[in-house]
Amino acid sequence: MQAHEIDYEIFGEEMQYVEIELDPQEIVIAEAGSFMMMDNNIQMETIFGDGSKQQSGIFDKLLSAGKRVLTGESMFMTAFINQHHSKRKVSFASPYPGKILPIDLTQFQGKFICQKSSFLCAAKGVAVGIEFSKKLGRGLFGGEGFIMQKIEGDGMAFVHSGGTMAKKELKAGEILKVDTGCIIGFTKDVDYDIEFIGGIKNSIFGGEGLFYATLRGPGTVYVQSLPFSRLADRIIASAPKAGGESRGEGSLLGGLGNLLDGDNRF
Repeated sequence: MQAHEIDYEIFGEEMQYVEIELDPQEIVIAEAGSFMMMDNNIQMETIFGDGSKQQSGIFDKLLSAGKRVLTGESMFMTAFINQHHSKRKVSFASPYPGKILPIDLTQFQGKFICQKSSFLCAAKGVAVGIEFSKKLGRGLFGGEGFIMQKIEGDGMAFVHSGGTMAKKELKAGEILKVDTGCIIGFTKDVDYDIEFIGGIKNSIFGGEGLFYATLRGPGTVYVQSLPFSRLADRIIASAPKAGGESRGEGSLLGGLGNLLDGDNRF
């Protein structure tokens, strides 16, 4: 299915959103919970799977939706259809601080592999599925990188990242080592595997986990500085503990500092 041709503009710096401009009867699909705002005369419709196989049978649709469940997503997506005779706009926002990465699949040989839960929205006709690992090491120790999403088609898609984004162009045979959670995505020719960090001190006291990802070129790799799992861990670690005690930020004043910090809600 040929994807709809959509125009877009990305706004913001650290909390970005993407504004999609739809021609009459054009459609954009999005993950549930990413919608921000839209013009009048845009119709919102819940669809089974990603809607890329409208003419397929019920079994194919169930299989497509079931694959999405394996990546932690809902079986359903939301389609936004411009029912007006002129152009209308709809916007989608990142779920946490970071950047939105536009992916023109025609420039990536029709396929882009990304971290699960990073997909934001795409033109109708783009297929969103899963990329299973074919290597045992990845499956056993890959953590967040075990099951990845694949975005296929010939249209525009948008993924989001946490923190600051880095783009790395790898030559043939060139290797980049990355924390498994810091991968945003990469082109289909990049070979991805898991490697043991090694060393007893590194393993026990390093604080960086036991494995990292190795990505071998040729291809393009996108890396994020703050994956959501790391952000969530920091928030949980700083949350008030049982009894109302909270972890301070290293202040010698302790409880007295809390009285002076301007946030004294009860």
